[in-house]
Amino acid sequence: MAKNNESESLLGNMIKAGTEISGDIKCTGDIRIDGKLIGSLETEGRLVVGESGRSEGDVICKNADLSGSVKAKINVHELLSLKAACNLEGEISTNKLHIEPGASFTGNCQMGGVVKGIEDNEQEAQKVS
Repeated sequence: MAKNNESESLLGNMIKAGTEISGDIKCTGDIRIDGKLIGSLETEGRLVVGESGRSEGDVICKNADLSGSVKAKINVHELLSLKAACNLEGEISTNKLHIEPGASFTGNCQMGGVVKGIEDNEQEAQKVS
């Protein structure tokens, strides 16, 4: 097989450029977004948002490398990396944060502590209502 096919298969799930998905995604593997996702995303693996990628909605993952545009409440269990082309607007909850020069972040950030799942956030919202 060609190296390009091998590298794509290693990442697992992919939303390619030109693809737009509206809805919630829950998966166990890694996922890359080069298209557009409007909805929540929960994965036990790594999230990669490429430079052409856009994501709007709650995000929960193990690790994240963001280069595109993200509007989210994002919870990362381990390392969140904001690359130079990243534009993040929202709330961050992560154990470790790496921001490259040129990255843009507007919002709040909380480091350390317990990262909650989507179900935990929904239950908490119902208690408040």
